[in-house]
Amino acid sequence: MKGYDLDLLRYLQVLIEEESVSLAARRLKISEPAMSRQLAKLRKAFADPILVQSGRRMTPSAFAAGILNRVQNVVVAADSLIETRALANLANMAPTLTLRANDLVIAALALPLLEALKKDCPRCEVIWAPELDAAASVPLRDDSVDLYIGATEMMKPEIRRQTIFRDYMRGLVRKEHPILAEPITPESMVRYDYISVSRRGRAQGPIDWMLRNQHGLTRRIAMVVPNYHAMIENMKNTDLILPLPGIVIDHISQEALGLTSFEFPLSLPSVEAFQAWHPRRDMDPVHRWLRETLFRVSRQVLGKFPP
Repeated sequence: MKGYDLDLLRYLQVLIEEESVSLAARRLKISEPAMSRQLAKLRKAFADPILVQSGRRMTPSAFAAGILNRVQNVVVAADSLIETRALANLANMAPTLTLRANDLVIAALALPLLEALKKDCPRCEVIWAPELDAAASVPLRDDSVDLYIGATEMMKPEIRRQTIFRDYMRGLVRKEHPILAEPITPESMVRYDYISVSRRGRAQGPIDWMLRNQHGLTRRIAMVVPNYHAMIENMKNTDLILPLPGIVIDHISQEALGLTSFEFPLSLPSVEAFQAWHPRRDMDPVHRWLRETLFRVSRQVLGKFPP
């Protein structure tokens, strides 16, 4: 006899992912003694310790780490058998879906996403949680947020992520801005003052690094604002330059606002935005529907996808 069943494989998956009996118990909403009993069953069934003590923490054994991908695939495949029925019932469900993103993403995707979700699930409710100073992984881990959309690298290793678009920074200026009177070069860029957008009050970024490291130039930051909404409508009255991602520039009425944009003559790195979630949500059919809908809407609205 094999000595295990599908439920025991679920415990195996979560124990390896969480690397902790207590965290695995919390994730599956059972007691620690109950989870310890499951670990004992797994050790007997596979003749392997599964988790081993490493200093003050536990880590997966070489065997457990090596089978994790296969175990995840088995569990997901089994759950997909009931997914069709669950999704067929979306029209009668009323889920509350909590997402976290910055104002750039919300402005571009919130309404199209809501419209797409309500076609399948008319009674769903979408909550866009405010951005906090805590790392993006924290609300995913404590289950207060279903999905994070952003570009931060401050993610715990177990967090799942899927790229939804790549973007580049461009300069937003008034239509008659003097920088437009001649070819734009790194040297002409630094003749004018800039506005920097940073929720954390950071003035400098990749533009400054490229100017300094490749051209020996420094631009002047005249003002730092927490979000792009604060300045866009006032740009027509100033010679300041406002660098913004294409996701913003492509979704504002530049003509009506008396504005235009230009490409920076620098080899700037792309901004890669992704959706992220905790692995406990992998097997949730409603959450998978949310992820797939967001990916599809992002592609329709933004059209900026990795190859």
